[in-house]
Amino acid sequence: MASPSIENDAVWQDTDRAIGQLLLMGWDGTEVTPQIRNLIENHYLGSIILTAKNLKSAQQTASLVQELQTIAHQAGHPVPLLIALDQENGGVNSLFDEDYICQFPSAMGIAACGSPELAYNVAKATATEIGAVGVNLILGPVLDVLTNARHQPLGVRAVGDDPQEASLYGIATLNGYKDAGLATCGKHFPSYGNLDFLGSSLDMPIITQTLEELSLSALVPFRNAISTGRLDAMFVGGCGIQNAGMNVMHACLSDQVVDELLRTELGFNGVSISECLEMESLIQEYGVKGGTVMAVEAGNDLVLLCRAHDVQLEAISGLKLGIENGILSEERLHTSLRRVLRMKSMCTSWQQALNPPGLSLLSKIHPTHLTLSRQAYEKSITVVRDKDHLLPLGKSLLQEEELLLLTPLVKPLPASALTKKMQEQAATKPVSGHDKWHHGERGAVMSGEGVFRELGKSLARARNGKLLHTSYTANGLRPVHENLINRASAIVIVTADANRNLYQAGFTKHVAMMCSMLKATGQKKSLVVVAVSSPYDFAMDKTIGTYICTFDFTETAMQSLVRALYGEYTPQGSMPGTLRKSKKTSKKGQQWLVEEYQRERDSRGLDDLLKSLARSSTSHVAYAQSSAHTFEVFNANIEERHFVVRNSSTRALYGFAATYFIHGTGCLGALFVDPSKRNVSIGRSLHRRAVRALLSYPGIQRIQLGFSFPGLFPGVPFDEGAGLRDWFSNVGWDTHVARRLTTLAIEDLASWSAPEGLVSSIQRAAIKFDLLQGMDSNAEPVLSYVSANAGPETLELYRFALQETKTCGVVRAKDQDDNLLGTVVICRAGSNLSAYVPALLSSSASLLGTSGGDVGGIVAPVAPLSSAGQQQSTLALQGLILMAVRQNKAHKMSKSVLSWAPDEAVEPLTSLGFQVTQTFDEISNSAQNWAEV
Repeated sequence: MASPSIENDAVWQDTDRAIGQLLLMGWDGTEVTPQIRNLIENHYLGSIILTAKNLKSAQQTASLVQELQTIAHQAGHPVPLLIALDQENGGVNSLFDEDYICQFPSAMGIAACGSPELAYNVAKATATEIGAVGVNLILGPVLDVLTNARHQPLGVRAVGDDPQEASLYGIATLNGYKDAGLATCGKHFPSYGNLDFLGSSLDMPIITQTLEELSLSALVPFRNAISTGRLDAMFVGGCGIQNAGMNVMHACLSDQVVDELLRTELGFNGVSISECLEMESLIQEYGVKGGTVMAVEAGNDLVLLCRAHDVQLEAISGLKLGIENGILSEERLHTSLRRVLRMKSMCTSWQQALNPPGLSLLSKIHPTHLTLSRQAYEKSITVVRDKDHLLPLGKSLLQEEELLLLTPLVKPLPASALTKKMQEQAATKPVSGHDKWHHGERGAVMSGEGVFRELGKSLARARNGKLLHTSYTANGLRPVHENLINRASAIVIVTADANRNLYQAGFTKHVAMMCSMLKATGQKKSLVVVAVSSPYDFAMDKTIGTYICTFDFTETAMQSLVRALYGEYTPQGSMPGTLRKSKKTSKKGQQWLVEEYQRERDSRGLDDLLKSLARSSTSHVAYAQSSAHTFEVFNANIEERHFVVRNSSTRALYGFAATYFIHGTGCLGALFVDPSKRNVSIGRSLHRRAVRALLSYPGIQRIQLGFSFPGLFPGVPFDEGAGLRDWFSNVGWDTHVARRLTTLAIEDLASWSAPEGLVSSIQRAAIKFDLLQGMDSNAEPVLSYVSANAGPETLELYRFALQETKTCGVVRAKDQDDNLLGTVVICRAGSNLSAYVPALLSSSASLLGTSGGDVGGIVAPVAPLSSAGQQQSTLALQGLILMAVRQNKAHKMSKSVLSWAPDEAVEPLTSLGFQVTQTFDEISNSAQNWAEV
């Protein structure tokens, strides 16, 4: 929400100023031009996109951004400019400065590392660097799923073809960006990963999948990212959609895509950004004026126009005309204005905008970021096959033998270091509609030939011997290639997107066949194929015996490749998505040593594990608010034993399980595995040990999956989808019968008011309420009531709350004869109870190590909804919660969180103004159903 001073600013009364805040524009040139100054000063342009054509170095970028912000400040802008940048890493980096800005692997390369935590660290490092020069909006993460991975132009810019893996790494990246202080923008909605190019001359690619098909695959990462609440903006693509239910020429101009699919169906309430409206197909069909109005009318809040000043002025006049014609209302403009200003308020201020830290910060962090870069690249390099054990080359190739490097002449790619040396003389080459659409015109160009020339020099230095190097083209195998192959004992062929550059596939297969024939005559012809972009080039072709993937061909990637080829380290990367063939999958039956948790030894490792889960989680489980302390209740009535899988050398925890036993019930209250160590049976090993421990208790009658005191894991998180439920089913749980528990919240308590008529209805029903604090004589009837109507852990939670006399209490509902109708626990910020109910702690408070500040708790309502007296029992429940909310409000809480409402109570509670934030399924099985494990 914009601050009161902003709400009163002229931007709300002046249509020209409002329009300026709804535009995102760029220009060509490394200095402020009269045109961009005019847009900021006279048209109140509120957002700028910077590209490689604007940026020469970190120092120049910081100075440029500072100048832009100063112009806006002096022109009377109410808030700073949004400064947006594409900085995806891999081959897509708008800002490059080898002295201050680090190169990191592409999205697919990071996924190949198998570590969501590394993805988080790289994203945070990237965002910190560009934030230092004044950028406040990063155009990422890429959330596309490569549905038809071999033929999609996004390639390694996306994680891969598995929607869940794309979610996992997309959210880890999103969290890294956010924790570095930048606003985030998911892209490319609804998907650039499943496009159909029906002809090479088409400017506009088409999505042909149905909405049902999109929902099951392409939309999964977008939906999960939105559910985190940390995605500030969404980039809506310029592709078409043609299927039985939708016929859209430009997704970003369609209210079916923006207002209906993105906002209504997926629940996104952030800023929607359109694709650049300088597309030739759009200009030819609608014109810029019409297209700009359509973009805003469809639901976009920022309209992107990349660089042509005359087109930008036309767009501004188009919006003014749209208002004059009554197509766009003042209310529509103000809706977008609120969203944009809200995002700006979270990512920038005039103090930040006018004083970027620049080189002082960059020089300080650069050494650690260089180490992280090298670590990431070395972990990403993937040896898919090495059937003949040719690696490392230092062992299979003698010093006097010759090595041949064959590299393709690739089309221009977005930039890196060599770009800066070659930009001015780079020739423009004719490209197809497919490639023109794919690469766009926002980035600088880099000649692959230049990078590969450096690769050859590095290989020669590494082997300290002779290296032959030549390129190959669509002309195929020439006599010069045959002569060099005959001379060499080992050949390294580089391919870059061979599935889309078919000459590379044909050339490589021809060379492979030639080597095979020469080997049959007794000659030594070792062949290594290196895919330096898409890993799909020869992933399924087993005739290529040694196959390596690097996921990009920046200089940094090529340096890591050379070190891998010569054995300086052992590559551990794995293929993305459905092609994953890592050592992890071959160890599915592995059994891990499980040890009992020891506080002094393991608490720090558990805290680190929870942080790692928070960074990569796609659910609302409150990992970030939890700590090792969360799981130890120190309660005389609850027996607890916890277990870990750990690295005894580094003390890192790979997994954790918490178990509790109370009144004949054994509970599995937590089961976590480090995201980078999944699919190797750590979870199974922990689960087996935990169930064994529970079955060993005398008198055990049932085993329960989920525990509400402590309450990080009250059951299976419903938003994790069917996969987690299937996992528990596979390890022995009957998951068909479950008790659903829901956490709800009122986010803005200050503006909340009770539904009209509720208080009078409660009064007519003669229901009374009071607040009980402390273990006095009134406590025993309450505890007896809870014991009769709820589980044993809920009873202990109430007992704990009643002992917290200063910060906790129990609200009681009674009928006119003083019979109990229901109870609920309430607590203020700072209560000891909140340590065991992480949902009651705000994320910011957890990160600061404080008590949670502004969150009021309403926990474990016990108010059975009786069918006999349904109206009275429903009013009793609503009255209890009403009283609790009023208590929270009286204690100046800004938010109320209601934990563990039973399923039948959710509808009466949402009618009070609560919104569902998380749902769990508590599963309970008879102990007799469990065989000895």
